[in-house]
Order: sequence, then structure tokens, then C-alpha cells
Amino acid sequence: MTSFAAVDLGASSGRVMVGRFADGAIGLTETHRFANEPVRVGGTLHWDILGLYRGMLEGLGKTGPVESIGIDSWAVDYGLLDASGSLLGNPVHYRDGRTDGVRLDISDEQLYEVTGLQKLPFNTIYQLVAARGTPQFEVAQQMLLIPDLLAYWLTGEIGAEYTNASTTGLLDVRTRDWSAPLLVELGLRPSLLPPVRPPGSIIGEYRGTKLTAVGSHDTASAVVGVPALGQNFAYISCGTWSLVGLELPEPVLSKESRAANFTNEGGVDGTIRYLRNVMGLWPLQECMREWGSPDIGDLLRRASREKPVVIDLDDPSFLPPGDMVQRVAKAAGLPSDADPAKLARCIVDSLALAHRKAIEQAQELSGRHVDAVHIVGGGARNELLCQLTADACGLPVLAGPVEATALGNLLIQARAAGVIEGDLAALRAVLRDTQRVVRYDPVRR
Repeated sequence: MTSFAAVDLGASSGRVMVGRFADGAIGLTETHRFANEPVRVGGTLHWDILGLYRGMLEGLGKTGPVESIGIDSWAVDYGLLDASGSLLGNPVHYRDGRTDGVRLDISDEQLYEVTGLQKLPFNTIYQLVAARGTPQFEVAQQMLLIPDLLAYWLTGEIGAEYTNASTTGLLDVRTRDWSAPLLVELGLRPSLLPPVRPPGSIIGEYRGTKLTAVGSHDTASAVVGVPALGQNFAYISCGTWSLVGLELPEPVLSKESRAANFTNEGGVDGTIRYLRNVMGLWPLQECMREWGSPDIGDLLRRASREKPVVIDLDDPSFLPPGDMVQRVAKAAGLPSDADPAKLARCIVDSLALAHRKAIEQAQELSGRHVDAVHIVGGGARNELLCQLTADACGLPVLAGPVEATALGNLLIQARAAGVIEGDLAALRAVLRDTQRVVRYDPVRR
């Protein structure tokens, strides 16, 4: 039996998972979980990066001997280092308003041709342009995305893992390296960005244990963790966000793709994650917090008996935290003191329809036909969402594994170590043999 540690950082919590491989199977154990609570200082929303680092170290101290460690997290956010390698302040949260109204000195058409990315106001490119001229930016020598920053603190090695680098809006989708002409045109120093490294490469060592570059964007690892058979599947990595899309061999850079706001992010083994960011369960999570965290199972059972009311969850007004109940109720034409079950049904129905829209457009724009939809991540536990997504899409939904991100992280480590072999299809076969998946067939009405 060979063991590996996955550090998986989400928007609200982090955890350290241990995967044990034996006889072609994988067993998964959570050894440590810790909160990820942003902090607002001087009007700016920051990540508590030192708290995350402490939680990671505490978790790694509980794993026992492992062959290697892999780190994944959310995308786009970063830390700046000075010439001595010291961090210049806590990384800013992508939900902070500092990029509001930021404009680039390049057209949307030109930017999409180079990067292939969905236009999102919090992408790294907008954050860096917003930071130009600040004291921190002027003295910064290196920019490291969150997993790369933590890897640097563990090993002392500088680099940028490819799948996460591809989300920044600074990487050329064709060359799979930083676009120097784009950086110069935007007034950003190319030297600020470290060398790009592929998933599966060895970064360095932490106390004698190898640190392996995995798909460090959590969605890249989650897509590896989709137990699909064949190529004709859509995936929904569903949690705070829903990342809805297809796995393709090449990017789709048509004007129709740009107009539909689809993104071409780098995946493991040279694949493209052709997807759209959908607001996901964030509005429901925020409402739950305001309601005092009621039992989610009971809430969704009551919601299933309510009549659907549909709103546009991708409206930017739902992006910031706070007052979510009031915002959802207003959009739905309901009073702010409406039964939580009514608002929950509104959110879940609206999300299912947003899933359908993204999947239908992805097929049309890419020419790839879909036979089934895989939902992985925390949303796979939401039976109402899974069934409504199946009904909306008219396709079977295969829900699970919930821990797809950690499993994808661990599978890349195990392959890099020679414990398992093969392409993505072979890795996914391990999941189909060992992980629970629930099927939801569309209800014919």
C-alpha cells in the first residue's frame, strides 16, 4: 500500500486528505479540516493566507508517512513577493471590489484570441491591472498563485503550475506559456511571472517528502476525478461555483464562443476545460448562513414541494457576500421574510436551468455531443439539484464522487510516482471501480 497527501483548499474550508492505493483501488481518509475565513482590513477583503498555511502544516503533521504531497485551491488569487522572497501583504480575495470598473488597454476580441478565457471581472489580469502603481506592486519581484505560494513556502522552489496559470488571463492558450506581448501591452513586467510547470512534475521536497505539481486549480483536479466512461460527457464541478463544461483536445476560439462567455482553461494531459463559470451554490450558502444554518436536508425536502420561481443567478449583484436573502427575494418578486424553502427552491431551480443552458451551448459551440452529465463536488449531495438538473437537461445525471478534487489530486500524484499507469481514461476507471455514483434519470412530464 502506498499513501499520498492531498491539500485541498476551498473558498470556505481547507482539508488534508490521505489516499491509499493498493491492488488498483484507492481509499480516502480526511485527516484534518480547518476554516478558511476571509478578513476585511481597511475596506479590503483578504485571504488569511498564514492561517491556511498553519492549517496545512497541522494537517500534514497528521498524515503519517506519505510518498508525496499535492496542493490544489481556487484560481486567480495570488501573493506578491519582494526581492528577498518575502510576502508583500495578505492576498486579496477575488470577491473584493477593487476590480470594479477596471478596463484593459486591449479589446475583448484580442484578449480572447490570445487567452481563450471567459470575461470575469476578478480574473488575475484585472487584479494586476488594478494593483498597478501601488507600493506593493512597484517593489514586487514575483507573483505566485495560491497553491504555488504554499508550495514555495514548503520547498523554496518558484514556479507556476499550468492548469492554474491558465485561469489568469495572462497565458497564451496555444503556446501554453505566458504571453509576453500581452504583458507588455498591459504594462505588466514579464519577469513578475515564474516559469510554468506541468502537472505531474516534482516541485521539490518538504522534510524529505516530495511535493508533486497536480492540477492545482481545484477544477482541473476535479475533472480528473470525474468517473466518466468515454468522451461524450459533460461535467459540473459544483460547490460555491458551478464549473460547467466539456473536456476537449483543443480550444474553441470562435467569436460565438467569446460571445457566449465560454472559457478555455488548461487541463491535465494537455486537455482543454471548455466551460462556463456559473454562480453555483454560493447564493444558497449565503442564505443558509443568514438563516442560522438550518438543516439542509429538511430545507431541500420542503423546497421540493414548492413551486419554482426562476431568476438569473449569474447577475453580478449576487457576487458579493452579505444580504443575500434580500437580494434573492427581490429578484424573485418575493418578500424578504418569505419561507426559506421558497427561496431555496428558487435558487436550486435557477441553478439547474443555468446548468442546462451552459451544457447546450457547450455542445453547440464545440460540436461535441453529450450523452450524460457528471456532477462532482459538494453539489453531488444535493439530491434536489441533481434531479432538477437531469430534468432540465433531459439527460442522466451521475452524481459523485463528492471528493472528486482530492481524488484527482491523488491520482496525478500516484501516476507520477509510478503506482498507477495510463491516461485519463485509465485513471477514471479506478474511480468507477471504487467510488459511489448515484444516477438520476430525467422525469418525463
